[in-house]
Amino acid sequence: MPFDMNLVQRGARLRRSPFFAATQRHGATAYTVYNHMLFPICFADLEEEYWHLVNGVTLWDVAVERQVEITGPDALAFTSMLTPRDLTRCAVGQGKYVVITADDGGIINDPVLLRLGENHFWLALADSDALLWARGVALKSGLRVTIREPDVSPLQIQGPRAKEVVRTLFGEAALRLRYYYFLETALDDIPVVVTRTGWTGEVGYEIYLRDGSRGDELWERIMDAGRPHGIRPTGPSDIRRIEAGILNWGADMTMENNVYEVGLDYLVDDGKSSDYIGRAALERIKAAGVTRKLVGIEIDGARIEMNTARWPVTAGGDGVGQVTSAIWSPRLKKNIGYAMVPVAHASPGAVLSVNLPDVGRRRATVVPKPFVDARKDIPKS
Repeated sequence: MPFDMNLVQRGARLRRSPFFAATQRHGATAYTVYNHMLFPICFADLEEEYWHLVNGVTLWDVAVERQVEITGPDALAFTSMLTPRDLTRCAVGQGKYVVITADDGGIINDPVLLRLGENHFWLALADSDALLWARGVALKSGLRVTIREPDVSPLQIQGPRAKEVVRTLFGEAALRLRYYYFLETALDDIPVVVTRTGWTGEVGYEIYLRDGSRGDELWERIMDAGRPHGIRPTGPSDIRRIEAGILNWGADMTMENNVYEVGLDYLVDDGKSSDYIGRAALERIKAAGVTRKLVGIEIDGARIEMNTARWPVTAGGDGVGQVTSAIWSPRLKKNIGYAMVPVAHASPGAVLSVNLPDVGRRRATVVPKPFVDARKDIPKS
């Protein structure tokens, strides 16, 4: 039975994606709210969906990745102000994983940036109001930019059989895309951008629809192309993204964290010539060193379910941190996750204790992350 929206919906402020009717028709059983939009997170058993992602191909409605579009004569200069990444190294037709930083070095958002033109950028957002941040920064900047949310809604095609589906839809040109590159094209006359990206650590593509009125049509075209390959709509796989070391803004990092704490220091290009918001703070933080770090952990004992709150972490009986994400990995047959702890407890092999609600204390051990495919050979293949 379709999910009963009366259990969630409370007025038009909760937006529906162009693919919402399709997700209902194909049996979405649970939704959350992300970037003020209803987000389908489950169509079947979560472990079953995980195995289908790992072994086959899946389709996700990720239209909740709302875009901040930045255009105008000074768009490059302005966008460069928002992030520590050197955008002069980002070609037209290329994407970058970036962080948007606050003046204290905190992480406002960690979007995927696409450069569609010399002065044309999209930021595909995590769950925070970065559009408002960007417009606020622009207000007194003196730069000639237009900042808006365009009519753009992405889907993800993820899994080892994703290439076959994309070949059927877009031909060999899409298969020639390198990791984090994209092409602007059309499926018949449905305008899209096809990117070699995803939130899984698997082979994957995102299809950015540029006309929201065509959402249902695009969904069914993808399902038709994927049917010979066993495509299924699913929700996003927290199991797989944790295995891959992918972070979830709002859970594993917030504006209270900086890149050095959460292991995203590679997103800071130290040689960047132009200034950006938070540069001085990040330079101070790097020089002084951080006092806490987000680490990978394995939690002993029987299978756990995904945490719905941050679990307390202790060491030697003293409270030292929190688990930000944790889940059972059916492939590794282990409970895995992330914990924010002081650097004194952040080395591999450090022993911690996690307090699980209604379960009690479990021993946890700090381990390297990611847990699977440390060199990201799978998504690049």
